[in-house]
Amino acid sequence: MAKPWKRLLLGTLLVCGVASNSIADHTRRWRQSTYEEFLKGTAKGVAVRSDGHLELAPKFSPIADADASYLWSLRTDAAGVLYAGGGSPAKVFKFEGGGKPKTVFESTDLLAQCIAFDAKGTLYVGTSPDGKVYKVSASGEKSVFFEPKAKYIWDLAFAPDGTLYVATGDKGQIYAVSPDGKGDVYYSSDEAHIKTLALDGNGNLLAGTEPNGRVLQISKTMEAGKGKRAPEGQPSGFVVYETAKREVTSLVVGPDSSVYVSAIGDKAHGGSIGPSAVIQTQQGTTTITAAGAPGGAIAAPFVAFPQAISSSIYRISAEGVPEEIWTSRDEVVYALGLNSDGRLLAGTGNNGSLLVIDGRGVYAQLAKSGSAQITGISRSTGGKVYLCTANPGKVFSLGPEYESEGTFESQSFDAKLLSLWGRIEWWGPPATAGSGKAAKETKEPRLEIFVRSGNTEDPGKEWSQWYGPYSSTDAPIEAPAARFVQWKAVIHDGRPGDGIEWVGVSYQPKNVAPAIDGIALQDAGVRAFAPSVMPAPQGNVALKQPPAANPMTPGGVVITAATPPKFEVQPQGTLQRGYQTVLWSAHDDNDDDLKYAVYFREENQQNWLLLKDNLEQKFYSWDTASMPDGAYYLKILASDAPSNPPAMALTTERDSERFEVDNTNPAIAKIESSATGMNADRSQGVSYDFRFTATHPTSSIERAQYSVDGGDWVLLSPEKGINDYKSETYTFTVKRLMPGEHTIAVRAYDRFENVGSAKTTITVAK
Repeated sequence: MAKPWKRLLLGTLLVCGVASNSIADHTRRWRQSTYEEFLKGTAKGVAVRSDGHLELAPKFSPIADADASYLWSLRTDAAGVLYAGGGSPAKVFKFEGGGKPKTVFESTDLLAQCIAFDAKGTLYVGTSPDGKVYKVSASGEKSVFFEPKAKYIWDLAFAPDGTLYVATGDKGQIYAVSPDGKGDVYYSSDEAHIKTLALDGNGNLLAGTEPNGRVLQISKTMEAGKGKRAPEGQPSGFVVYETAKREVTSLVVGPDSSVYVSAIGDKAHGGSIGPSAVIQTQQGTTTITAAGAPGGAIAAPFVAFPQAISSSIYRISAEGVPEEIWTSRDEVVYALGLNSDGRLLAGTGNNGSLLVIDGRGVYAQLAKSGSAQITGISRSTGGKVYLCTANPGKVFSLGPEYESEGTFESQSFDAKLLSLWGRIEWWGPPATAGSGKAAKETKEPRLEIFVRSGNTEDPGKEWSQWYGPYSSTDAPIEAPAARFVQWKAVIHDGRPGDGIEWVGVSYQPKNVAPAIDGIALQDAGVRAFAPSVMPAPQGNVALKQPPAANPMTPGGVVITAATPPKFEVQPQGTLQRGYQTVLWSAHDDNDDDLKYAVYFREENQQNWLLLKDNLEQKFYSWDTASMPDGAYYLKILASDAPSNPPAMALTTERDSERFEVDNTNPAIAKIESSATGMNADRSQGVSYDFRFTATHPTSSIERAQYSVDGGDWVLLSPEKGINDYKSETYTFTVKRLMPGEHTIAVRAYDRFENVGSAKTTITVAK
């Protein structure tokens, strides 16, 4: 039950919101509805779909941890028993029953890169680098079945006739090996590596390559794509599709004969990313010779799992038409497979996610393995799907049954201020499981929502308990007022189409006082104005700006505020004698509308006097003619009253630095003059010396000038050499004054640009 002060607060806001349009609504809403937003939460038994939908996922269960850092290849034998190969060193594990996996193969090679079973159920293992193909009997005895003299063995595939195809690098060759272990080069490509193999429904061999990311179709009986028979014994290769990536990592043939392709690496970056094998061993980092461009080799380390690399999945229809159905700059696809329902599965790194992609291109994150990479996917004849991982090496099963219950915890949301929580809203499945009479009797909820709050960024034991379950969006949140909030969904009895489309939490931040970030007093004689109000220009002036406001805004989430961002007019400046201008910066963390008042006081007074109130702009200019000369201070007061009821409105204030008002002109004493240079020939003029003193009661004299007979003003230097006193004496000599009457004018300025002037007249005799 809401506390009385909360009910009173909400009621007051609702009443005021109806009474006046000028009262801003403080209610805000945090809403999550996109794939990217949901991925920031924690899902257990819940699939996160790319169209922003949460639903129950197929059951994802760990089977066992292998004694290996990496598992790379996964297969089931005819009896449905699971095997996985990896390293290092090279090992193959048998997963049978619920106990510890049994090692059925091991060697001194670095990695068991690939495994396969023939029609009789015999295990074959391909190792890398400097690999061999081993045959492992039912009793566990191993023997070298075939040695291709190639640097890498990347994949193995059995044809229906019992031929074993071996994909190799660094020469990009495929070997065909008969059941007696005799083999030869079956096909040589222009690529450095044949990375993966598959057989289509017509018995053609498909191959994925590196470094040009090609999908090849290789056939003995038909020249691919042209309908012409190839020469006997000479298989032809045809590029079905060249991807935009460097390396094809997996090929899967769908039930409709379409081919799914995963590829990684941008070609534009140049250079080989290296074969996808393991570099980290228990003994340290192993460096081997990796293939470079065709026709050459370079020394490079294995780069097993790129840290940042692009990835795409393509679908090539049975007619040969390609389309990109998924792409990412963050996730790398290492393995493809088919789910029991026919949808495409993708194992990714480097966060170990399992994706499912439907025919419409909508994908979902089904689960996270807890390992860095999902590297292999295999489906048994009974429809069970298995996955293997690396960093560390583990094995999981997927479905076909769905989880009976799943939970999803959202990321924590930072409201930045202590906030009162309102309602939680969502769009999801019906409230109860089943239908008809049984549903009414059990009243078991199919979707339950919980909420908790706290004042630390990471939820923990210092947060409140979970409040709920809420099965109706009409119920108010009971979690206490706090800065952070989090919601949790529990989905029961999932059905096709069930799930959550979006979740929203309404909240009201506690009203806080506005903040005045800074005050900038302008020089005397500068006037500011809005661009729409143009006074008579007397010279443009660049205004001094106050420190920028720094309002707190929640990050990483979408916020719906009650009002749109406010547009603020930036003032312009001009020179106008006698004017004083002040600019300030302010913000309000509630995004309230603000009004301002400007007060002033003389330096030796205590009381503040109102200069101007009800200001909406953050500047003010006024004529100081009515203010006595002296030192003053300003006070800026900001109020959020326009957006709050009177009882809830808050104010803040800030004093300016000291400034002076001076509208008194300097005074100039009588100008003294004397003739100093009498020439015998008066036609060459006479020199006169002049002397005067400029004084001001409060300000220092800034500069002085003189002019002869209305001519140009000439700058003077004071007798003591610097203008910094309230009284300054100036002397100057005017030469070559011709016979007749002359007017000598002088003027002096104080530092506020007040000016005092005087003149004298002399007559030079003929």
